[in-house]
Amino acid sequence: MSVSKKIDKRQKRRTLRIRSKIKSSSGLLRISIFRSLSNIYGQIIDDNVGLTLASCSTIELNKLIGDKKSKAKAVGIQLAKKALDKGITEAKFDRGNVLYHGRIAAFAEGLREGGLKI
Repeated sequence: MSVSKKIDKRQKRRTLRIRSKIKSSSGLLRISIFRSLSNIYGQIIDDNVGLTLASCSTIELNKLIGDKKSKAKAVGIQLAKKALDKGITEAKFDRGNVLYHGRIAAFAEGLREGGLKI
């Protein structure tokens, strides 16, 4: 097995492990995050229905100035505002297969600062 296949397999296993813990723990909504090289995307998902309720990304907020961590925090704040407008006050944070560090942690801080309980 090639090295890239081993890495992909490890990442999928890590993602499924984290996601299964989140889904089985309670009936709360899930905040999924995706981090690309230059942008960050977040969405609030209802797993019971399979529906995305709110989403936000750095592409939507194109006039942001600063480093990637400050942009991630701003996206988190904006997503929290959208969630509060729809009546969502609490959700579980799904970091996927990445560590809770850097832009991911800044995004979560923005969610908390925006008034969402995670």
